[in-house]
Amino acid sequence: MSQKPLADQLRPTRIDDFVGQEHLLGTNGLLTKLLAKQRQTGFFPSLIFWGPPGSGKTTLARIITNQLQRPFHEFSAVNTSIKDIEKIIPRPEDPSSQLTFASSEPAFVISPVVFIDEIHRFNKSQQDALLPHVENGQILLLGATTENPSFSVIGPLLSRCRVLVFQPLNEDQLGVIARRAVSLLSQTLTPAAEQFLITAANGDARVALTTLQIASHLAETPEIQVGEIETALQKRQLAFDHGGEEFYNTISALHKSIRGSDPDAALYWLARMLEAGQDPLYIARRLIRLASEDIGLADANALSVAVAAYQACHFLGLPECNLALAEAAVYMAKSPKDNSLYTAYQAAAADVHEHGNLPVPLHIRNAPTKLMKQLGYAKGYRYHHSPTGEKEPDVVYLPDQLKNRRYLPGSSCPA
Repeated sequence: MSQKPLADQLRPTRIDDFVGQEHLLGTNGLLTKLLAKQRQTGFFPSLIFWGPPGSGKTTLARIITNQLQRPFHEFSAVNTSIKDIEKIIPRPEDPSSQLTFASSEPAFVISPVVFIDEIHRFNKSQQDALLPHVENGQILLLGATTENPSFSVIGPLLSRCRVLVFQPLNEDQLGVIARRAVSLLSQTLTPAAEQFLITAANGDARVALTTLQIASHLAETPEIQVGEIETALQKRQLAFDHGGEEFYNTISALHKSIRGSDPDAALYWLARMLEAGQDPLYIARRLIRLASEDIGLADANALSVAVAAYQACHFLGLPECNLALAEAAVYMAKSPKDNSLYTAYQAAAADVHEHGNLPVPLHIRNAPTKLMKQLGYAKGYRYHHSPTGEKEPDVVYLPDQLKNRRYLPGSSCPA
């Protein structure tokens, strides 16, 4: 039995063997079309893969590079400096360091693929230094991150890359991977063990394969049982873990208990998820949404409490962060409820989609130049905090087509 990590043993090298991300790799998927076109044009854009752990970001980067037939250099932002990357960048004065892509005339000079895992860990200065190499085409950048790139990647670098969102693997996809793995191990899984493994992996193929490899060494027979999976995971099998439907039922129960102002029920459903090994950051994200959706302006502090709980989960992890989540859940269950902000935003968004990009009224436009002022930008605008502004509250801030529209209860037209 190989000692190499099972995830590496099973890592596919062809797109046909890749599991998941059908929205990117299906018949009409963006990557499918880009890879087909690049055979004719040689063009392929820099990409940032954003998604949860174990969703295939690194594997897909390697497969894409194989299809592009370009040199591949893999780095981790945790232990890589920009100087490390610059060492492999082709130099214009050294033609031998570049390759040509043979297609229809003319041939294209192409650059290597640089894959940077956890790119969000590069600081601003490092990302600034990377920018010109991406901009001038010296490298084709493939980045991977579990963090929202809108907050973790600088705007100029983000604008030169296309962000592709990876989804957690669903149960069917994890089932395919698990069956491939046990076949490679020359073992089998009982149906109950397979279901428990899939549910406990929570969309993460690496968790499933690491657990399975440990369980395979623990198994006394060629058939791996639930007990071996439980031991490998070091957690009890709870009712929450039995299936995908139960997962959504439980998070719904937590949400509705808080909405219904029942702190005891909220604590129970929270404990059900945490003791079953659910990702605390997922729960914290749901609490942040709940704070805005169901409490809103009735207690604006609820959002701060929810965000603080999310940060506590980042800092501490389980089991230490469980009380921070409990504090947030109980605080919100006891808070007054108001969904007017939620319904108001829904109405405003509906108007945006119905009316399109309505022009900003001239009197509230920015007027930094003389020409703009001549065109009427900011004409007649009265600064609200000035004496005249306070006495003349007839400024209309909405587009003309919506000037009498009110989204929040109790708000009134300024005129």
